[in-house]
Amino acid sequence: MAQTHYRICPLCEACCGLEIRTEGERVLSIRGAEQDPFSQGYLCPKGVALKDLHEDPDRLRQPMRRRGDGDFEPISWDEAFQEVSDRLLPLRQQHGADVVATCIGNPASHKIGLFSTFPQLVRALGTRNVFSASSLDQMPKQLACGLMYGHWMSVPVPDLPRTELLIILGANPMVSNGSLWTVPDYRGKARALRERGGRIIVIDPRRSETAQAADEHLPIRPGGDVFLLLGMLHTLFAEDLVRPGRLQAHVQGLDALRLAAQPFTPELCAPHCGLPAEALRRLARELAGTERAALYGRIGTCTQRFGTLNSWLIDVLNILTGHLDQPGGLMFPKAAAFAANTLGRPGQGKGVATGRRHSRVARAPEVMGELPISCLAEEIETPGEGQVRALITVACNPVLSAPNGARLDRALAGLDFMLSLDPYINETTRHADLILPPPSPLEDWHYDLIFAQLSWRNHARYSEPVFPADAEQPAEWQTLLRLSAIVQGLGVDADVQALDEAALRAELQRLAGSDRAAPLLAQLEGQGPQRWLDLALRSGPYGDGFGARPEGLSLAKVRAAPQGLDLGELQPRIPELLRTASGHIELAPPSLIAALAEVQAALPRMPVDELLLIGRRDTRSNNSWMHNLPVLAKGPQRCTLLVHPDDAARAGLAEGQLARLSTARASLLAPVSLSDGLRPGVVCLPHGWGHDLTGTQLAVATQQPGVNLNLLLDEDARDTLSGTSVLSGVAVRLAAA
Repeated sequence: MAQTHYRICPLCEACCGLEIRTEGERVLSIRGAEQDPFSQGYLCPKGVALKDLHEDPDRLRQPMRRRGDGDFEPISWDEAFQEVSDRLLPLRQQHGADVVATCIGNPASHKIGLFSTFPQLVRALGTRNVFSASSLDQMPKQLACGLMYGHWMSVPVPDLPRTELLIILGANPMVSNGSLWTVPDYRGKARALRERGGRIIVIDPRRSETAQAADEHLPIRPGGDVFLLLGMLHTLFAEDLVRPGRLQAHVQGLDALRLAAQPFTPELCAPHCGLPAEALRRLARELAGTERAALYGRIGTCTQRFGTLNSWLIDVLNILTGHLDQPGGLMFPKAAAFAANTLGRPGQGKGVATGRRHSRVARAPEVMGELPISCLAEEIETPGEGQVRALITVACNPVLSAPNGARLDRALAGLDFMLSLDPYINETTRHADLILPPPSPLEDWHYDLIFAQLSWRNHARYSEPVFPADAEQPAEWQTLLRLSAIVQGLGVDADVQALDEAALRAELQRLAGSDRAAPLLAQLEGQGPQRWLDLALRSGPYGDGFGARPEGLSLAKVRAAPQGLDLGELQPRIPELLRTASGHIELAPPSLIAALAEVQAALPRMPVDELLLIGRRDTRSNNSWMHNLPVLAKGPQRCTLLVHPDDAARAGLAEGQLARLSTARASLLAPVSLSDGLRPGVVCLPHGWGHDLTGTQLAVATQQPGVNLNLLLDEDARDTLSGTSVLSGVAVRLAAA
């Protein structure tokens, strides 16, 4: 008999609500859940692909061990954990804790079991070598917000339903449905904005899908964002347009900011961003002169040499024009659980710190407890004390996603031991000695730990499993806790439930005292992360306070609403949100003001005439592993090189012809697609492709392998403040193949 299940899609940041119809073990259909209060029936093609992911014959269902000949063989879970103990513990004992590195990818953000338990494994390992995909896309924004507001996850998002002017810089929400901004059906919301008389301006080197549906497109020079933003900032001060409004009493550093902006006149900045000086002034005036407006920038602004400065200046411009923490501007979500800016003393805190340790070879500082992923290869290759000899990867594929992936590919082959938690044998995990697969997303429960903190509207939603997992398949949190126990010397048979119980009891004692810990523990529902979620909901801003507020939330109440609970539109949150040591918004963090000297030094040097490479996203290929799902892989070839007709003519290239794209690092061949939507002097290639390496088991992806953009990129090119790799605005050479 057919059954209907409600589910949160775990495949991208939009987090759409799904209605899944099943019969027995078969998925009959997947569509948008119309009664979901958050996504309201919207669904992009990725949601439908959950069926393909669940049924994918290449998806691993049991642990795999690499044999001496390089092939993989299935083994039992008991054998797998024993293998970890036998191979990892001697390495740590002989070489120390830093011998092991960890690397975690974006998909973990959609898995509460992974995201909540992975830190326990890192603590158990005691290693400084912690890497993640954050230094490939989002770290600049989180660093800027941490310095300004006191926490990495205090990231403001556009209040799209109430804005009158939205200026988008280096983002394509029509395709991504938001990035560090969870906003399903951006297209529909943008259409409603324009129908009520609002305007959208897109600043991007390419006339992207978002730009095509906007009122105006300004083709900025790649890498020139910091000059655009500083020219706008100069205009605000020069024309007396600074109006922080009610935030005037909550900001610190305005005078220092005014002084720092003085050298960056629009005339000096314009050549570096490739836009007229008057365009910079007009943007500043329109932002300041519109009652409800927001400036939003994302991945294109982060993957540049001055990514952190870009992220900081975007928020500064919103603050100075009175558009931060105001309806229609940038606003802060209030998540129901796990949001640090809802816990502890409101309005003041410790703030954030960086550089508490550094990478061994490049001396790159940690940010948010992590080192730049671009440093991983050299940490494996370079002999000496602290050399990485073992690696644990979790839901990531850095051979395709990190700069100069060919070097990392070679480095991984030289490890003494590599363990991967992943559903596929991909370009990275093919080097693993052991792969531990997760259950299918349809076999696991789900709650958005991260994206509820970035959402266009406050909500609480919980998904029950659609299908039961195999009896032998542990949940991901159980796998991670067992690995933690092995590392701590507790053995492969340690009671992971008891370990979790002890950690939860210690947290309750910290929060409520020893006398109350046991009674509160008895009230918590579920096991593992479910009990942590129940605690977070009950003690959160909408919680029942363990009965003190009967109308409040608990896990039971959220589970009883399978289509989700609407917690209302975004509301002003300053000053209670702030966790800075000063209790103010820090407009002029010293490290950011100091970094402007490097920007100022570049002003006299006029940009040279060179061809610059940028990336792009596609709705159907959000991550590399999605290329193995038939419903997303079908259709025209997506890994093509977009070239402006003028640039193609100079290189002797025509539509469909193979072009050779080169840097000092490498060269690759890609088919040309002519596009007059590109700024002349810019070429565009998508990321996440290059499925032509031997040893993978991705049958669908290898049929259209594409090429790996990141082979061309310099792993040593980083935003010095955040360690984020420079992936955009890279000079390349173009020729006929």
